[in-house]
Amino acid sequence: MAVIPMWQVDRDQSMHTTKADADKHDLMLEIGEQFASAIRAVAPDLAESKAEAIGLFLSRHREAVVKLCKGNPNALAEVISATADIDEPVTPLRAVTN
Repeated sequence: MAVIPMWQVDRDQSMHTTKADADKHDLMLEIGEQFASAIRAVAPDLAESKAEAIGLFLSRHREAVVKLCKGNPNALAEVISATADIDEPVTPLRAVTN
């Protein structure tokens, strides 16, 4: 029987085949959490799940967000139109405690 090393991300219990992939995923979740915190700070009436979904979307597409902030007003619109028909599952930002 072969042994396959796996790395688990504590925030969402996801498993990855390389440490680099796990670190990249963890960073995406951390950035998403920071976006969600900022969103909740300016829109406290917004449901936490909605703020987390928006935060994760922005984090997954942070390259487009950077282009938008650098003056390309269509960068994020291109991502939105490309993903409009795709239902991306929302990954919880907090680690599950047992």
